[in-house]
Amino acid sequence: MSATRSQRLQKSFLKYQHIFVFAAPAVFVALVLFAAPTGGSGGVDYWLEYWWLFPFFLLGATTVNTVGISGSALFVPFLIFIFPLLAGETLTPETLVKVGLISESFGLSASSIAFIQYGLVDRRLALTIVVGSVPFVIAGALLSFFIPEPLFHAALGAALLVAGYLMLNADIGHGEPDESDDAVAADGGAPAELPDDDGKLGPAGVDATEEGEVTRVDREGDTYEYSWSGYLERFANYSVGGTFQGLAGFGSGELGIISQLRTGVPTRVAIGTNHIIVATTAILASLVHVFGGAILGAFGVGGVHSLSLASTPWNMVVFTVPATVTGGQIAPYVSNALDTGTIQKGVAGLFAAISAALFLMAGGAGI
Repeated sequence: MSATRSQRLQKSFLKYQHIFVFAAPAVFVALVLFAAPTGGSGGVDYWLEYWWLFPFFLLGATTVNTVGISGSALFVPFLIFIFPLLAGETLTPETLVKVGLISESFGLSASSIAFIQYGLVDRRLALTIVVGSVPFVIAGALLSFFIPEPLFHAALGAALLVAGYLMLNADIGHGEPDESDDAVAADGGAPAELPDDDGKLGPAGVDATEEGEVTRVDREGDTYEYSWSGYLERFANYSVGGTFQGLAGFGSGELGIISQLRTGVPTRVAIGTNHIIVATTAILASLVHVFGGAILGAFGVGGVHSLSLASTPWNMVVFTVPATVTGGQIAPYVSNALDTGTIQKGVAGLFAAISAALFLMAGGAGI
């Protein structure tokens, strides 16, 4: 009875995930408004100062979740180049990365639940990659407290160049699943040879052999067959990507999804699984960025940027967090309506342009 009750609870959560997804940013905003340390700032003018960030982050979140990359890949460059023009002020590297990571954590988490709902997340694959990425994410986040600003811009430019190249050469379109000769029936009515899970919506389920050969069925009844082999290649890519994830707020998604595609993971499963990985590493990196300065200072480490909770621009994240959550929910519909290849080329071209600007900034040319 307990197993059946657990399955019913899981299915109910997935069925009504939109309610839970949008409740999370509402609770976050409420906590920020009433409890966040603002260093003496407050009032209506303070909280509404950056309302115009909402449409920019909504567009960015929709774009990155459509193609399955890290949100900060667009958020951080936006905060470097566009934000100063509109706000009349600049943000320090550690602050803009923190804003990007906090916003990305909510957006990718919301989008991840949508992929889980469709049965397109390989939890074992995600868990092994996240565990292997943790020390690299922490190391990259701690490095951000010491790295000089010109070097930060140069590293960011290099990461974007690599990400743009990989974007152009990767088949990130939603590939066609394996077709089965047997039609998949309604919920609970899948043929015996296909996996079915009473805790998932529709006929979704997953089964694996002792050799690691996986058969996955999504909620629409489409089947995907692949193998769990290729751990070393995925670990190598996600370790490098994890370091950049902690340092610059992105990299794990851009570099990591390539390794999944190269090791035979179907595209839709790779994108769904990658959302879980990037969301988890983004949350971890966010925590290090928020609390890392105080912890390092307590151990007597000198030359560390001070990033107290009061220094976090709360009046920015109260708009960027709801925007990214909304974009994460819109993305699946956009991916069905638009040609993913067009978005892929556009994002890659944008990465190249931003990289050139960052290299100029690193060289002192000024933008």
